[in-house]
Amino acid sequence: MEFTLSKARMWSRLGQRGTICGVILPELAKTHENLWVITADLGLLSGLDRFRRENPGRFINTGIAEQNMIGVAAGLAMEGNLAFATTYASFITMRAFEQIRHNLGYQKCNIKLIGSAAGLAMGMSGNTHYAMEDIALMRTVPNMTVLSPADSVEAAKMTEALAESDDPAYMRLTGGLNCPMVYHEDYDFQIGRGIVLKEGKDAALIASGTMVSETLKAAELLEKDGVSCTIVDMHTIKPLDMDLLRRLFASHSLIVTIEEHSVIGGLGGAVAEAKAGLSNMPPQLILGLPDAFGKAADGKYLLEQYGLTAGRIAEKIRDVLS
Repeated sequence: MEFTLSKARMWSRLGQRGTICGVILPELAKTHENLWVITADLGLLSGLDRFRRENPGRFINTGIAEQNMIGVAAGLAMEGNLAFATTYASFITMRAFEQIRHNLGYQKCNIKLIGSAAGLAMGMSGNTHYAMEDIALMRTVPNMTVLSPADSVEAAKMTEALAESDDPAYMRLTGGLNCPMVYHEDYDFQIGRGIVLKEGKDAALIASGTMVSETLKAAELLEKDGVSCTIVDMHTIKPLDMDLLRRLFASHSLIVTIEEHSVIGGLGGAVAEAKAGLSNMPPQLILGLPDAFGKAADGKYLLEQYGLTAGRIAEKIRDVLS
């Protein structure tokens, strides 16, 4: 879809999920006659009402039956269709993990999983609904591409790119309505190619999802202290952009990963694994959610408590550099 600033602002208000489900998928259905959408009882909440109205024969609501949803999507994919399956990130990755492993990983079915409300976005719904382990799970599945857009514009570009790919994939959506804008003009998006948003010389800050926006703000605070940061939107967590990572490792004294995911097994773990086989590497600071279950609370409040807001991110980086 052609980029305009007015569209980007509208998509920002809709959030990543609203942009994909309410705008991009209905538009893609016009040019991809084999595109189906399957959901586990989140049609209206995900903004899929327009898709359902315009494509009633290519929309399936399985009800609260995530394993069945993946099975139906696999059947459609095996008949040559392009299947997008969506529900909350915690349920699509954990309740249906075996079906994902067998159908997407082992059989390489052309299914695109969209996990919405990842991280702490579900707020007062609590730990049962928080998706803190989803990247770790999906990374372990062979043949799986794992993605996390920085804002609604990137979510749109990512969905369009997935529609042209035959590979199974998991797209993790963070934040809610009024998603902060990272991209204000058009740019080249490629799966597996990280994007350098700002060049610096001291610390390389590698972020995913809506943490990219917070990281940009944190870099501005650090700049006032004389700390020069490179900012990377690592939207593809599997496969990682190893060419970019090697350049960052060689040119910075500190590597920092920032994500709304457990500190175990997510972007931070993936980058650490990439460093493990190389020599003379800089230290790495992994910022993310603690390896613990906390109390249910508003998502933004929890991000502050866990040190994932701009001020707290900058504070932690200052402490390490000092």
